[in-house]
Amino acid sequence: MSETGQNCLIIFTRYPEPGKTKTRMIPALGAEGAAQLQRQMTERAIAQAKKIPSNCTVEVHFSGGSQPLMEAWLGSDWKYRAQSPGDLGERMRAAFAGAFAAGMKRVAIIGIDCPDLTATLMDKAFKQLKANELVLGKAQDGGYYLIGLQRSIPALFENVPWGTSQVLQKTVEIALGLGLEIGYLPVLSDVDYPEDLPIWEKYTS
Repeated sequence: MSETGQNCLIIFTRYPEPGKTKTRMIPALGAEGAAQLQRQMTERAIAQAKKIPSNCTVEVHFSGGSQPLMEAWLGSDWKYRAQSPGDLGERMRAAFAGAFAAGMKRVAIIGIDCPDLTATLMDKAFKQLKANELVLGKAQDGGYYLIGLQRSIPALFENVPWGTSQVLQKTVEIALGLGLEIGYLPVLSDVDYPEDLPIWEKYTS
């Protein structure tokens, strides 16, 4: 039986407008350079998503810009959706709810900040979701670079201190309190600050 349409990968990104994206990189790269980094990292994430071995629907959830601008940049092969209002948790909760309402069986959300996240690891997340209700890709900074679910679980996105080193720990606490089976992916590093740029440079040299 084909699994087409059962797996859904959602990529959260932002239209690369100078001064409005990757702002923590502006002191090192300038506004144009930070926007270019956003552009290149998004393109890498999408290139990896294209290589996922198992059948998978890919959605690009964007902030800033517009759907025509996103399509002009990344092409019309993807489903595009504007991110919902609210903090990161509210936006992810809404994205999961929408995908499951559309009939998806396993849904994973990633950002574009983790260049070491490969198609193989994305595929591993979907495989782990066959046996686990929650899959988390641990980030070195205490957050997560991937979250996957078998169903909507809004509580995972409530009272989490987004943007801090406590995100993963708090999410796991909530999940264990709900009795969820959790699968984990390897610890990887995000590229958020100028000192993280060497992680990215190995892909551009």
